[in-house]
Amino acid sequence: MRRKASLVLLAFAVFFTAMSPLMRWYAFPRLAKIPPSQYQEAVLEAKNPTLIDYGTMKAEKVGKVTIVQTLKGNVEASEKIEKNDGDSSRDVVVWDALSYVQDSEGKMVSRIPERYIFDAHTQEPVHAPGESVDGDPVKRQGIEFKWPFLTEKRDYEYFDAQARVTKPIHYKGEQTFRGVKVYYFEQTIPWTKVPFPRTMPVKGITPKSLAKTGTTRWYTTVRKFWVEPTTGAPVYGEEIQKNELRGGTLLGGRDKVTVFAGHVKMREDYIESTVDLVTSQRVLVLLLTSYLPWGFLALGLLLLALSLWLEARGRRPNGPGRTASSDDPDPDPDPEPGPDPDPDPVKA
Repeated sequence: MRRKASLVLLAFAVFFTAMSPLMRWYAFPRLAKIPPSQYQEAVLEAKNPTLIDYGTMKAEKVGKVTIVQTLKGNVEASEKIEKNDGDSSRDVVVWDALSYVQDSEGKMVSRIPERYIFDAHTQEPVHAPGESVDGDPVKRQGIEFKWPFLTEKRDYEYFDAQARVTKPIHYKGEQTFRGVKVYYFEQTIPWTKVPFPRTMPVKGITPKSLAKTGTTRWYTTVRKFWVEPTTGAPVYGEEIQKNELRGGTLLGGRDKVTVFAGHVKMREDYIESTVDLVTSQRVLVLLLTSYLPWGFLALGLLLLALSLWLEARGRRPNGPGRTASSDDPDPDPDPEPGPDPDPDPVKA
């Protein structure tokens, strides 16, 4: 009976030991992915920035500028791209993003929509019809919004939507942010000529009418992200950004006018909700990358040890199923003397 039990335990030991690397290297890359229907919102603020008044074409200090960023998963578009994709096994996510900027009085400053298409597992961009920024077709290279699962301590290529360019975003070190271990990344976009937003805050002013004046728009920023490495999700972000109008007849002979200059930071309530969300998602990723693989390995080794112990007990002397032999010790080496045998008959 013990021998049968040890064989059963040995079979389970082999199973759980084999499941350990399979869970990490086979199941995780296939199960960990961004859901196609995800919705996320973040609010950022710039306190006391400089903002242009298009009525006077002069820059002035304002109380604050608020930027509302939304990411909405487009399931219908994702399924359509997957259907038309040559690789039927690839999971594609389509995010319809919107960056809506308003001043301290709630008036719109600009609104820039995006469609970001990427691989649900690796976060690599997927090039498909509809990929765009502010209605202009683009072909992204590098990541945007989110880092890959299990982010590494290295530089990544990051796409800048305003400049429509990809530049390195540099790994600057490991930090602790609100009790969470994070990797800090920083990217600098030098002064770059960028297109005017299609939706302008003043009625009658369009990118085409601005182009006729010869005035151009320029942009630079220092982008900072604090990324939780297990999920690859930023828990906090900042930008030190500046926009200018340069040249042309619109400026009345001036060389340049500041459109916007300010330090944009995530609002406190959204920091707390983002940290809570990322922390909960981190547990799910760790379940596939650490908890289950190491747990299965430990359980397999424990079952193997128990199997060997039962097998060793079954082989001990007098163990179950063992038969007596000439080598076995006398079970009763000193028995009590029995009655004397009958004496020899008296000879006649």
